[in-house]
Amino acid sequence: MASPTQTSISVAIFASDKGPGDPERASLMGEVGRVFARKGARMLCLAENGIIPVPLITAARTAGGAVEIVADASIVLPQALADVPITIVPDKAERQTYLAAQSAAFVVLPGSLASVSALFGAWASGASRPVVMLNRHRAFEVVRGFAADVLAASVPHHDRNIQFADTVEDLWNKVLWVFEQRG
Repeated sequence: MASPTQTSISVAIFASDKGPGDPERASLMGEVGRVFARKGARMLCLAENGIIPVPLITAARTAGGAVEIVADASIVLPQALADVPITIVPDKAERQTYLAAQSAAFVVLPGSLASVSALFGAWASGASRPVVMLNRHRAFEVVRGFAADVLAASVPHHDRNIQFADTVEDLWNKVLWVFEQRG
């Protein structure tokens, strides 16, 4: 088992800095990128419909992290991301399958409806990946309530499939925990 401070877990991160929502999303994405890079995570970042989580990618790369962009055919990377590896998968279902196949967990940051919709598509595609949500400012409190009220009563070991974190460090620790539970 790798040490909790340095590992090589691959995670698919669902994040968006577009649209209405929490004004601190960009700084939050940067913090996640830096922490996950320092911990040695390989980050797969979804980019589709013109939405690219630039703050997450740039912070992760600056901190020496491994990042791969998984994109639809419409994505044009800004010059600052020209050297970031990109995998173009034109079909949405195939993109979701690719993200699931290449990652050990789905990580969700508070953001726009676009990032949550992309997560739902990937999760509903039949991929058996745990989901860890950063519940900053109670962004996913409704989902947390559903998990506590419905999943806990009907799905054995539901906590191995869905976790909620309140801080970025806690987010990383929950990713490690769900990864260890699947081993």
